[in-house]
Amino acid sequence: MLVLVAVFLSLGTWQVQRLFWKLDLIERVDARLHTDPVPPPGPTDWAGITAEKDEYRRVIAIGAFLHDKEVLVQAVTALGAGFWVVTPLQRPDGTTILINRGFVPEDRRDRASRTDGDVPGAVEISGLLRITEPNGAFLRTNAPQNDRWYSRDVAAITAAKGLANVAPYFIDAQSTPNAGDLPVGGLTVAQFRNSHLIYAITWYFLAAMSAAAAYAVLRRRIG
Repeated sequence: MLVLVAVFLSLGTWQVQRLFWKLDLIERVDARLHTDPVPPPGPTDWAGITAEKDEYRRVIAIGAFLHDKEVLVQAVTALGAGFWVVTPLQRPDGTTILINRGFVPEDRRDRASRTDGDVPGAVEISGLLRITEPNGAFLRTNAPQNDRWYSRDVAAITAAKGLANVAPYFIDAQSTPNAGDLPVGGLTVAQFRNSHLIYAITWYFLAAMSAAAAYAVLRRRIG
Protein backbone atom coordinates (compact mmCIF):
# COMPACT_ATOMS: atom_id res chain seq x y z
CA MET A 1 0.00 0.00 0.00
CA LEU A 2 2.86 2.39 0.75
CA VAL A 3 4.30 1.68 -2.69
CA LEU A 4 0.93 2.58 -4.20
CA VAL A 5 0.92 5.83 -2.22
CA ALA A 6 4.29 6.76 -3.71
CA VAL A 7 3.15 5.82 -7.23
CA PHE A 8 -0.12 7.77 -6.99
CA LEU A 9 1.65 10.83 -5.55
CA SER A 10 4.13 10.75 -8.41
CA LEU A 11 1.36 10.50 -10.98
CA GLY A 12 -0.55 13.35 -9.33
CA THR A 13 2.53 15.57 -9.30
CA TRP A 14 3.20 14.76 -12.94
CA GLN A 15 -0.35 15.82 -13.84
CA VAL A 16 0.12 19.11 -11.95
CA GLN A 17 3.26 19.75 -14.00
CA ARG A 18 1.32 18.93 -17.18
CA LEU A 19 -1.44 21.29 -16.06
CA PHE A 20 0.93 24.26 -15.81
CA TRP A 21 2.53 23.27 -19.13
CA LYS A 22 -0.89 23.19 -20.82
CA LEU A 23 -1.95 26.53 -19.32
CA ASP A 24 1.29 28.10 -20.55
CA LEU A 25 0.73 26.60 -24.02
CA ILE A 26 -2.81 27.96 -24.18
CA GLU A 27 -1.60 31.41 -23.14
CA ARG A 28 1.20 31.42 -25.74
CA VAL A 29 -1.08 30.26 -28.56
CA ASP A 30 -3.73 32.82 -27.64
CA ALA A 31 -1.08 35.55 -27.76
CA ARG A 32 0.05 34.41 -31.23
CA LEU A 33 -3.52 34.44 -32.53
CA HIS A 34 -3.83 38.11 -31.63
CA THR A 35 -0.57 39.38 -33.12
CA ASP A 36 -0.11 40.97 -36.52
CA PRO A 37 0.76 38.51 -39.31
CA VAL A 38 4.37 38.25 -40.42
CA PRO A 39 6.14 36.58 -43.38
CA PRO A 40 6.54 32.82 -42.86
CA PRO A 41 9.95 31.49 -41.77
CA GLY A 42 12.45 31.13 -44.60
CA PRO A 43 14.97 28.34 -45.26
CA THR A 44 17.52 29.72 -42.78
CA ASP A 45 14.96 29.34 -39.98
CA TRP A 46 13.44 25.98 -40.93
CA ALA A 47 15.70 23.86 -38.72
CA GLY A 48 14.68 25.77 -35.59
CA ILE A 49 10.90 25.58 -36.01
CA THR A 50 9.07 23.91 -33.12
CA ALA A 51 5.46 23.53 -32.08
CA GLU A 52 6.19 25.17 -28.72
CA LYS A 53 7.32 28.49 -30.19
CA ASP A 54 5.90 28.58 -33.72
CA GLU A 55 2.61 26.73 -34.12
CA TYR A 56 -0.46 28.94 -34.71
CA ARG A 57 1.73 31.94 -35.52
CA ARG A 58 -0.13 34.26 -37.91
CA VAL A 59 1.66 34.54 -41.27
CA ILE A 60 1.17 35.96 -44.76
CA ALA A 61 2.63 34.20 -47.79
CA ILE A 62 2.70 35.30 -51.44
CA GLY A 63 3.07 32.95 -54.38
CA ALA A 64 1.29 30.94 -57.06
CA PHE A 65 -0.67 27.76 -56.42
CA LEU A 66 0.36 24.51 -58.10
CA HIS A 67 -3.20 23.25 -58.43
CA ASP A 68 -2.22 20.14 -60.36
CA LYS A 69 -0.27 18.91 -57.33
CA GLU A 70 -2.98 19.27 -54.68
CA VAL A 71 -3.81 16.44 -52.28
CA LEU A 72 -6.99 15.76 -50.38
CA VAL A 73 -6.67 14.91 -46.69
CA GLN A 74 -9.65 13.33 -44.98
CA ALA A 75 -11.21 15.63 -42.40
CA VAL A 76 -14.17 16.01 -40.08
CA THR A 77 -15.14 19.62 -39.45
CA ALA A 78 -18.03 21.75 -38.22
CA LEU A 79 -19.32 21.50 -41.80
CA GLY A 80 -19.29 17.71 -41.75
CA ALA A 81 -17.06 15.03 -43.24
CA GLY A 82 -14.95 15.69 -46.28
CA PHE A 83 -11.41 16.72 -47.17
CA TRP A 84 -8.82 19.41 -46.61
CA VAL A 85 -7.48 20.70 -49.93
CA VAL A 86 -3.70 20.97 -49.50
CA THR A 87 -2.04 22.81 -52.38
CA PRO A 88 1.65 23.74 -52.84
CA LEU A 89 2.34 27.48 -53.05
CA GLN A 90 5.36 28.31 -55.21
CA ARG A 91 7.01 31.44 -53.79
CA PRO A 92 9.07 34.05 -55.69
CA ASP A 93 12.24 33.00 -53.82
CA GLY A 94 11.97 29.44 -55.19
CA THR A 95 10.69 27.86 -51.98
CA THR A 96 7.35 26.09 -51.65
CA ILE A 97 4.88 26.00 -48.78
CA LEU A 98 1.98 23.58 -48.49
CA ILE A 99 -1.26 25.49 -47.97
CA ASN A 100 -4.34 23.94 -46.42
CA ARG A 101 -6.74 26.01 -48.52
CA GLY A 102 -9.79 24.75 -46.68
CA PHE A 103 -12.57 22.19 -46.64
CA VAL A 104 -14.59 20.53 -49.39
CA PRO A 105 -17.42 18.01 -48.81
CA GLU A 106 -17.12 14.44 -50.02
CA ASP A 107 -19.28 15.04 -53.09
CA ARG A 108 -16.89 17.77 -54.28
CA ARG A 109 -13.64 15.89 -53.96
CA ASP A 110 -13.23 15.78 -57.74
CA ARG A 111 -11.26 18.87 -58.68
CA ALA A 112 -13.21 19.14 -61.94
CA SER A 113 -16.30 19.97 -59.89
CA ARG A 114 -14.71 23.06 -58.30
CA THR A 115 -12.23 24.48 -60.81
CA ASP A 116 -13.74 27.94 -60.32
CA GLY A 117 -11.88 27.97 -57.00
CA ASP A 118 -8.50 27.39 -58.66
CA VAL A 119 -7.21 30.95 -58.61
CA PRO A 120 -4.37 31.46 -61.14
CA GLY A 121 -1.33 33.69 -60.79
CA ALA A 122 0.08 35.37 -57.70
CA VAL A 123 -2.05 35.25 -54.54
CA GLU A 124 -1.65 36.40 -50.95
CA ILE A 125 -2.44 33.85 -48.27
CA SER A 126 -3.19 34.83 -44.69
CA GLY A 127 -3.22 31.97 -42.23
CA LEU A 128 -1.76 30.07 -39.31
CA LEU A 129 1.54 28.22 -39.31
CA ARG A 130 1.02 24.55 -38.45
CA ILE A 131 3.47 21.75 -37.69
CA THR A 132 3.63 18.71 -39.96
CA GLU A 133 1.53 15.67 -39.03
CA PRO A 134 3.72 12.67 -39.89
CA ASN A 135 2.57 9.14 -40.72
CA GLY A 136 -1.19 9.51 -40.50
CA ALA A 137 -4.09 9.74 -38.09
CA PHE A 138 -5.24 7.46 -35.28
CA LEU A 139 -5.46 3.89 -36.64
CA ARG A 140 -5.05 5.22 -40.21
CA THR A 141 -1.76 5.35 -42.07
CA ASN A 142 -1.20 7.58 -45.07
CA ALA A 143 -0.98 5.66 -48.36
CA PRO A 144 0.88 7.97 -50.77
CA GLN A 145 1.03 5.28 -53.46
CA ASN A 146 -2.78 5.35 -53.58
CA ASP A 147 -3.05 9.11 -52.99
CA ARG A 148 -4.92 8.45 -49.74
CA TRP A 149 -4.15 10.89 -46.95
CA TYR A 150 -5.31 11.00 -43.34
CA SER A 151 -2.93 13.67 -42.05
CA ARG A 152 -1.03 16.64 -43.41
CA ASP A 153 2.37 14.97 -43.55
CA VAL A 154 4.59 17.56 -45.24
CA ALA A 155 7.52 15.25 -45.99
CA ALA A 156 5.33 12.49 -47.45
CA ILE A 157 3.28 14.87 -49.58
CA THR A 158 6.47 16.54 -50.80
CA ALA A 159 7.92 13.21 -51.91
CA ALA A 160 4.68 11.96 -53.47
CA LYS A 161 4.24 15.10 -55.57
CA GLY A 162 7.90 15.46 -56.56
CA LEU A 163 8.31 18.85 -54.90
CA ALA A 164 11.60 20.45 -53.87
CA ASN A 165 12.75 23.11 -51.42
CA VAL A 166 9.56 22.76 -49.36
CA ALA A 167 9.09 24.34 -45.93
CA PRO A 168 8.80 21.74 -43.11
CA TYR A 169 5.48 23.23 -41.98
CA PHE A 170 2.17 24.02 -43.65
CA ILE A 171 -0.24 26.95 -43.41
CA ASP A 172 -3.93 26.74 -42.54
CA ALA A 173 -5.45 29.44 -44.74
CA GLN A 174 -7.81 31.77 -42.89
CA SER A 175 -8.48 33.88 -45.95
CA THR A 176 -7.52 33.07 -49.52
CA PRO A 177 -8.57 34.41 -52.91
CA ASN A 178 -11.34 32.14 -54.13
CA ALA A 179 -13.51 32.73 -57.16
CA GLY A 180 -15.95 30.01 -56.06
CA ASP A 181 -17.38 28.90 -52.73
CA LEU A 182 -14.87 26.07 -52.24
CA PRO A 183 -12.60 25.29 -50.51
CA VAL A 184 -13.91 26.83 -47.27
CA GLY A 185 -11.03 28.27 -45.26
CA GLY A 186 -10.87 29.59 -41.71
CA LEU A 187 -11.94 26.36 -39.99
CA THR A 188 -8.86 25.89 -37.81
CA VAL A 189 -9.76 24.93 -34.25
CA ALA A 190 -7.17 26.33 -31.84
CA GLN A 191 -8.48 24.73 -28.67
CA PHE A 192 -6.72 22.34 -26.33
CA ARG A 193 -8.26 19.70 -24.09
CA ASN A 194 -7.20 20.34 -20.51
CA SER A 195 -8.21 17.63 -18.03
CA HIS A 196 -4.96 17.56 -16.08
CA LEU A 197 -6.47 19.06 -12.92
CA ILE A 198 -9.12 16.33 -12.78
CA TYR A 199 -6.47 13.67 -13.31
CA ALA A 200 -4.26 15.18 -10.60
CA ILE A 201 -7.13 15.23 -8.09
CA THR A 202 -7.95 11.61 -8.96
CA TRP A 203 -4.35 10.42 -8.40
CA TYR A 204 -4.02 12.36 -5.14
CA PHE A 205 -7.34 10.96 -3.93
CA LEU A 206 -6.14 7.42 -4.66
CA ALA A 207 -2.90 8.22 -2.80
CA ALA A 208 -4.91 9.37 0.21
CA MET A 209 -7.09 6.24 0.10
CA SER A 210 -4.01 4.01 -0.10
CA ALA A 211 -2.40 5.86 2.79
CA ALA A 212 -5.55 5.41 4.89
CA ALA A 213 -5.62 1.70 4.05
CA ALA A 214 -1.94 1.34 4.97
CA TYR A 215 -2.58 3.13 8.28
CA ALA A 216 -5.54 0.84 9.05
CA VAL A 217 -3.46 -2.29 8.36
CA LEU A 218 -0.60 -0.95 10.51
CA ARG A 219 -2.92 -0.22 13.44
CA ARG A 220 -4.44 -3.68 13.21
CA ARG A 221 -1.02 -5.32 13.30
CA ILE A 222 0.16 -3.19 16.21
CA GLY A 223 -3.06 -3.77 18.09
